[in-house]
Amino acid sequence: VPANYSLEQNYPNPFNPTTTINFSLPKASDVSLKVYDALGNEVMSIVNGFKNAGTHSVVLNGSDLTSGVYFYKLQAGDFVSTKKLTLIK
Repeated sequence: VPANYSLEQNYPNPFNPTTTINFSLPKASDVSLKVYDALGNEVMSIVNGFKNAGTHSVVLNGSDLTSGVYFYKLQAGDFVSTKKLTLIK
C-alpha cells in the first residue's frame, strides 16, 4: 500500500490516441479523475467511484477529442492534483 496519494504524469505524452495515467491511494476512498480542456470545461470523466487502497492504472482514449492541451485532475479524499497532457493527431 502506498504511503501517500500521488498522481503520475501520463505516458506517453504527447499521445495519440491513448495514454496511461497512474495514481496511488494510501487508503480506500471515493475517486474522481476528470479531463478538462484549456478553458476549464470538463470533456471526459475517466474514474468516478470508490477505489481500494493501492496503485491504479487507467487508459485514456482521446479519439473523440481534438488535438490540443488538456488537464487531468484527480480528487480523492482531501487530495487534489492536476497535470497537463497533450493530444496530437
